[in-house]
Amino acid sequence: MPQPAVLPSYQDTVRAEWVDYNGHLRDAFYMLIFSFATDVLIDLIGLPDAVRTARRRSIYTLEAHLNYLHEIKEGAQVRVDMRVLGHDAKRLHLYLEMFSGHHGEPVAAGEQMLLHVDTSGPRAVAFDHDVAARVREFADAHAALPPARFAGRVIGLRAAT
Repeated sequence: MPQPAVLPSYQDTVRAEWVDYNGHLRDAFYMLIFSFATDVLIDLIGLPDAVRTARRRSIYTLEAHLNYLHEIKEGAQVRVDMRVLGHDAKRLHLYLEMFSGHHGEPVAAGEQMLLHVDTSGPRAVAFDHDVAARVREFADAHAALPPARFAGRVIGLRAAT
């Protein structure tokens, strides 16, 4: 397994069916790419498909926030870097940044709150000890990184003065 200090990442290519009438990646497909990236992290914390099936455990998404920062087009190569911002016994707070090509700034950023679930219920349950240890390793390593630039943003309009 990779060392937790290294940001887990996911790579993909913007497909023709993901592009809108403006020639840009549709807003919903940013979330799809972030979802694929989250699957990678779920495997890395010790919950690949075989373990999820054997233990009757899974991860559900409780909440997601997206920031669309730059347009990207069909054929663009994208990379999503992920980090664990926080966790408790059952939940995982992730921060994701999407990059495209040689663009040094993220083209999108997002946060997700994930919940560990016993699928035989379904009901929320604490992470199994081995998974909790991996989550802690990632969280501890990622805590040393600079602040997540687009984390914790609130949507809303400011009142006119």
